[in-house]
Amino acid sequence: MRKEQFICPYEVYDNLAELDPKDVELLRLAHEATAHSYAPYSKFHVGAAVRMSNGETITGCNIENAAYPSGLCAERVALFAAQAKFPDVPIAALAIVAHSETKTLTEPAAPCGACRQVMLEAEQRSKRPMRVICQGETGPIMAFDGIGSLIPFVFQNTLL
Repeated sequence: MRKEQFICPYEVYDNLAELDPKDVELLRLAHEATAHSYAPYSKFHVGAAVRMSNGETITGCNIENAAYPSGLCAERVALFAAQAKFPDVPIAALAIVAHSETKTLTEPAAPCGACRQVMLEAEQRSKRPMRVICQGETGPIMAFDGIGSLIPFVFQNTLL
């Protein structure tokens, strides 16, 4: 037996001034999207914004439902809408932000496992890595160059 270690490369930014203006704009749009979130149960509002390689942007927010798990995460809402509107355009970047009604989020909002799998397939469909930028309400901003940094051992359908 041998032990292996996975290294997760990512960037940490202490403030928006350190980011590329395109990433700042994407985070701004994601923050705006949280205003449309419907989160009466968790009180956890998430917004996402997708920047396509053609410059277009699509936003999404989380929508909860009493018949859990019928709701949907902001990341999937934005990614599915982007792929439906621009099926042949690669995704360049995805910004994810969150705020809570019950406490101040001092760490970046990371995507759940289901969203990571959807991000992986969107990236595979685009045939290029997407930049993933995560932010809470305060504190650092994290950026990943490709979903491989967020999900090291990916599920792939070997029957295809």
